[in-house]
Amino acid sequence: MRLYDIAKIVRSKNAGPFNLTVDLIFEDAKKYETVLKAASFNPFAIAGLYGVDADDVRIYPFKRILAIKVTMPRPISSGAPGDTDVYGSQQHFPLAEMEIV
Repeated sequence: MRLYDIAKIVRSKNAGPFNLTVDLIFEDAKKYETVLKAASFNPFAIAGLYGVDADDVRIYPFKRILAIKVTMPRPISSGAPGDTDVYGSQQHFPLAEMEIV
């Protein structure tokens, strides 16, 4: 199943002009744990989706609120020439399409 199918909310936004964050929010602990334990959900796979170095991808689980934050560098800084999403609000699509296995 895709991350879109398991997370209640998948959204992205800037984390400053040079970083992007994707928030994943879940309805229950089972879905949250399924994603965290999935072999396909790791910095290397996420880096491949976004064209960044895996060492720069950070995954922050927040069990208490059933949320996961994924942070990585933006390929183009916010507002720079060539930037098509100044707020970073449309950058969640590649991660949302990830197959969770």
